[in-house]
Amino acid sequence: MKFSLVLVLLITTFGLILSESNAGEKVTGLKPIPDKLVVLTFDDCNKSDRSFVAAEVKKYGFGATFFVTEGLGFLKNKNHYTTWEEIAELDKMGFEIANHTRSHPNVAGLNADQVAAEIEHIEKRCAEYKIPKPTTFCYPGFSHSLTAVQVLAKKNYQFARRGVGPEYLDGGRGARGPAYDPKSDHPLLVPTTGYAGPDWGMKDLQWAVAQAREGQIAVLCFHGVPGLEHPWVNCDPEDFKKYLRYLKDEGCTVIAMRDLAQYVDPAKGPKNPYSPIKARKK
Repeated sequence: MKFSLVLVLLITTFGLILSESNAGEKVTGLKPIPDKLVVLTFDDCNKSDRSFVAAEVKKYGFGATFFVTEGLGFLKNKNHYTTWEEIAELDKMGFEIANHTRSHPNVAGLNADQVAAEIEHIEKRCAEYKIPKPTTFCYPGFSHSLTAVQVLAKKNYQFARRGVGPEYLDGGRGARGPAYDPKSDHPLLVPTTGYAGPDWGMKDLQWAVAQAREGQIAVLCFHGVPGLEHPWVNCDPEDFKKYLRYLKDEGCTVIAMRDLAQYVDPAKGPKNPYSPIKARKK
């Protein structure tokens, strides 16, 4: 009788330990962040996203995010901008299609309802073309606000990318920025570590990749390869090929923004989303 009781207690205790261990794995089941983890993103639906970029990125098996907007020249100039059919093709190729608002406004000047309307328009358009509902966002023109962050949180967006400032100077022609530090940065205010343009090149890419260490992540942004309507953020196609080759040769893990959820818990972040930016600026 005593033996049976002891056996039951042992089995019960072991079962509790095992269940607690499994529960912990489910909660924390994130991959460790490797050095040279790079998030690759493309803004504004440039024609080259489908005609050139997609095939080049696919060659290396890299992930990438294409942030979609119907603003700028999207509705009028199909020589410079993709069609929704081409955006759907990018989705079928395995790339992430994400939200960049309907009209590409300065969201810092919008109220909550206006921000929500801008976001919901792209969600509806994605649904029309059987593209999964976006889970990541990019602030147009790198402008953002607490109101926009709160709207995105309410709509269950996981990550949102901002620009390089205020921590780094931005002359508008390509620039360096902070690496994304998941331990401090809010997931809806992920900084851009570098965006391409005439003032940004191979040395800047190398610098960005060098920042991706000890749990920090390099987030890259391109605005057309080439950017036909916006030469101040243009990236030359031959330079782009060299950038991809460098990422491959360096052994970088190159992912879409949605894939950050494999490494980072998007539910965690500072109570004040802007406190890490203020601290870093100091």
